[in-house]
This record gives sequence, C-alpha cells and structure tokens, in this order.
Amino acid sequence: MRQVAREFQQRAEQADFVAVIDDEGSHTAREMLAEAARLAEVMFPDGDGGTVMLQADNSWRTVAASLAVGLTGGVLAVVNRHTTRAEFAAAFEDICPDAVVAEPSAMEEWAVPELLQGRTDDAVLDGWTCRSAVGRPDISRWSGGVLIGLTSGSTGRPKGVVQSEAALRYAGSSTIDINGLTRGDAVAAIVPLSSTAAYCFGVYLSLLLRGPLVLLGKWDRAVALRRMADADVRWTMCVPTMALQMGAEAAGSGILAGVRAITVGGGPMDQGALARAEQSLGTKILRVFGMSECLGHTSPRPDEPEEIRLGRDGRPFPGTDLRAMTPDGAEAAPGTSGRAQVRGPSLFLGYARDGRVEPPALTDDGYFPTGDLLMTHEDGTVSIMGREKDVIIRGGRNIDITEIERAVASYPRVARACVAAVPDEVLGERVALLVVTEDGDGIDLAEVTGHLESVGLSKTKWPEFVYGIEELPQTKVGKLDRFGARDLARRLHTRTPDPA
Repeated sequence: MRQVAREFQQRAEQADFVAVIDDEGSHTAREMLAEAARLAEVMFPDGDGGTVMLQADNSWRTVAASLAVGLTGGVLAVVNRHTTRAEFAAAFEDICPDAVVAEPSAMEEWAVPELLQGRTDDAVLDGWTCRSAVGRPDISRWSGGVLIGLTSGSTGRPKGVVQSEAALRYAGSSTIDINGLTRGDAVAAIVPLSSTAAYCFGVYLSLLLRGPLVLLGKWDRAVALRRMADADVRWTMCVPTMALQMGAEAAGSGILAGVRAITVGGGPMDQGALARAEQSLGTKILRVFGMSECLGHTSPRPDEPEEIRLGRDGRPFPGTDLRAMTPDGAEAAPGTSGRAQVRGPSLFLGYARDGRVEPPALTDDGYFPTGDLLMTHEDGTVSIMGREKDVIIRGGRNIDITEIERAVASYPRVARACVAAVPDEVLGERVALLVVTEDGDGIDLAEVTGHLESVGLSKTKWPEFVYGIEELPQTKVGKLDRFGARDLARRLHTRTPDPA
C-alpha cells in the first residue's frame, strides 16, 4: 500500500486535515503519520517492511498501522478481535507474519508470544502491543500482494485472501466514480474493518479520497446516524441489516439527506424493505455484489431507478467480466440462471498458504467461479439468485432457500428472515424459517404461508416451521451467519412439537 500511503503523506505535508473521526474524537493526518512513524520504528527498526498481522478495529489505530505498513513497503493482514485462539493459530500458520500488533488482552488470548519467537513486546498505538520477529523480512513471497483478509471457508478454517494494491485501487476508484465522490469527501466505515471488503471500501477508499474516515467502534444505529450526519458523510457501505435498522431509527427524518448513497451487500435483500429504509433516511441505497476474492465488482449508480438500484445487484465495474454458465459449460442467455464466474482487475492473487501465495483455481480463460447463481439481464445488470449450495433437499427435491427468503421478505410485517434446514428421519431435511418482525410481535406458520400463497410461491416450497426471534445470527463482520442460523433452527426445532 505504498502508493496510497505516499499520496496521503504528500497531501498532509501540503496542509493538515482531519483524517479520522472515531469514538475518541477527531485525529488529523499529521497525527496519524506521527503514530505510523513510531510504530514502523518498533516493527522494523532496519527500515525494511514485512508482513504484519493487525487487530483491525474501527479506530484511528487501524489507519495509523496501515500507513506504517504502507510507508515501509510491507504487507498488512487484518484480523478481527473476536477471532478465536484456534482460528488465529491457523491464520498465523498460513501467513507467517513478521510482526503482530494488537491490544494486550488479544496478544495473550491468541498466545502470540508462543507463536512468534522474537523481541519482547513493545508498547505502541497508545496502549496496544507489538511483537516482532528477529531477522530480515521477505515480502517477495506474496507475489505483489499488499493486503491479506481472512474469510471463512466451508470447513470453518479461515482462508487468507491476498490482494494487490492495483486491485484495491481499482475497486476503490470504481466505487468513487460510480458514487460521484470527490477529493476530501468524508466516508464512513460502520462494519468491522477486519474483512477484505470492509478494509478496501473503508480505510483504503478514504486514503484515496484523502478526507475524513468516520468510524464506529461498536454497532449502534442511533450513534451511526448522528455521527454520519454531523461529519457530512457522503458515502458508506454496510450489510442489509444495518441499513434497515438505520431506516427504522431515522423514522422518516431524512437525516442522511447529505449522503449520496449507501452501498449494501452481503445478505438477503428485499426491494420493498430497502425502499422504505432509503425514504426514511433521505438517501439512495445501492444493491451490490462482490466478494473478498474479487472486490465489489458490481454496482448500480445513485441516479438509476429503484427497480435497478434495489431490485437487482448492479452491473459489472468497467473492465470486469461477469458471466453465468450452464451445467454443460455454455454461457447462459439473459434471463437464465447459471453458475457465476468473474474476472477483472480486482481479482485476488490467491490464498495464503504456509507463508506464500497459492494461486486460485481459474478456468482456462481466467475466470474465477464464485459459487453463486447468477442471472444476467439484457441491459447489462445482474441478479444474484443465491449460492450454488443454498438448497434444502426434502425427500429428494431441491428447494432454493433464496427464493423462499425473497418471497417471505416481501411481507410488510417481516423485517428480516432466514430459511434453514432441520433434520427429518423420513424426508432427510425440512424447511424452517427464522423471522424477525417489524413490530417485535410473534408470527405463526399460518400467517407466513398465507402470504406465500398470495404471492404465488409453490406450496412445495413453503416453510413447515416458523420461529420468531429477536435477531438473526450474524458473523463477525455483520453478515448473516447461515451456520449459526442453521444451528439455532435445529435447537428451536427440537423444543417444538411437530405440527404434522
């Protein structure tokens, strides 16, 4: 991240400016650079940057550490504070860092002194700790990668996604252009900065703009609204749950009328619910599609009609190719669902394995299979139809859970919903529905199926169990946790008599 760090440094040398607004207040660019210089001296006294695993929290520390790594020409790996000891150990094994920077309690919990034999712990970043290895670092092992973000694999072991600066810059610049942002604009990061996408569209994008980055240490919808309004934020990215919660909190006040757009991705989305949220907030919401392996590669524009902004998932960034493939290997025609494949400038270099980059498995013509089901449209927009594996097999019949969730989400009383399989001795799996209602009151199976009948969903796809809950399980970065939802549905199912 040397390029963006140097540009930030040059801008600060010309004139200081507010670079971060977080729970502790405002922090200037020159203050960030001073903290970065002190951290760099502790991590790499010889001046050669290395690979740094950072506890990436939503505070000025993440920005200062990013500048320290960037200005020394190093590689940054971001880790969530809630990462377990076993998860951290697995990530450590794949990344083989030269330094770890985190708060003291995390260093102890993750057993960093046992994993990283080296210098004694040093105090950095106003109360945090840095532990560095002895020896000269070698970043050439990352083949030009500058950022490693962890994403959960199907086995539960975290995968380190390695991205280049060119990929980060392309994804960030495309988002800036699409949303009409300009130099010095304030943007907000309200999702945890420990994911590749959140870091790219939070820290890196704000460094490109060289304007204030507004941060929220812990999710609080009321605080988020006030802080963004007070700081004149022009854009932010979040998951659907956050957008809907902010819309409810705004209560039609239009408090975010100064925001050009809110980009939303990473979970089931209903057009009607999003439309109500954006009207309440006073801004535009943009449904997008992306992944750690190919950052934010589709988006609509704020001036497009609601059907495009909220009913679909945008169109590919300029220079990105996205296609749907049929089972026989042909490209699916518009209006036909197929397996999504993508290639473009934000495609990752590979996964971190044993301290090096393991190249991804691509098609012969360079496309990455995303694991999603995709439908293209004649106008160039796309719709994500769900994950290839998001099916429930009931008595030998495949049931697409995304189709059910979309139908349920169109019911006005439903705020959020998730479909999960529960075991059945005869049928193998049956369909259960977890529901959060708008009013917090209960909801029963008859009410749900009555709505599904009215919208024409086939009865063979109706849920057989409905459980009203206070909130859906979420991952560490605020996305829907489907594994957690499945486990919750199964626990609730064992306590409930079978209606059949």
